[in-house]
Amino acid sequence: MRLDKYLCDMQLGTRSQVKEAIKKGLVSVNGIRVKSPYFKVDERQDDVNYTGNTLAYQNLYYYMFHKPSGVVTATKDHRDPTVMDLLPDACGKELSPVGRLDKDTEGLLLITNDGELAHKLLSPRKHVEKTYYAECSGVLTADQITLLENGVDIGDEERTHPARVKLLSQTDCSYAMELTITEGRFHQVKRMVQAVGGSVTYLKRLSMGTLTLDPALPKGSYRPLTEKEISDLKQLTSTTSAQ
Repeated sequence: MRLDKYLCDMQLGTRSQVKEAIKKGLVSVNGIRVKSPYFKVDERQDDVNYTGNTLAYQNLYYYMFHKPSGVVTATKDHRDPTVMDLLPDACGKELSPVGRLDKDTEGLLLITNDGELAHKLLSPRKHVEKTYYAECSGVLTADQITLLENGVDIGDEERTHPARVKLLSQTDCSYAMELTITEGRFHQVKRMVQAVGGSVTYLKRLSMGTLTLDPALPKGSYRPLTEKEISDLKQLTSTTSAQ
């Protein structure tokens, strides 16, 4: 395996960033400083040291991505740019988004190749919470909030699961709220708002389970998850069960 790929696999930066670190002499293999990103390493046997720290190889990758409007949540699309088009330097094979955000929806997406974690986060049995910030036309009354919190008919066989609503602001013809749901039905937030007489004009996902969108992460950008963020997600999916 190439040294730059090894370091990318360890989520120490993008391909260009780790190449620069190697050229600066920050990496050694078996005690010898290496300055070529093309140097071959055996991830099972070689001792790789980065800025004084010995590395233990892993091959799973986790990225927080701030999805902008105008891109589709897919790995490939013949008509529109995809979220994966905005991660050209992200290291890792078979990366894909966990769940789906509409083309015009912004906010948090988890990108990973950890299929087991992705499956658990999306499993209906796990009831993983997802919180959205929504700006809507219309008026949201106390009775309509109660409807959302108890579950509403959006045209499916079953009503939506109970939700949490936090009304942030309201005028005579519009309002803003945070809506927390535990499902991932097609256009669910938009359909829930329509069910109580409103229309979503702007939508952004703020969190998924224990993972919250980093306010310092610009739209269209991504960063590796921290060890704590990964650990918290795995802990959540190992303990959360059907309610």
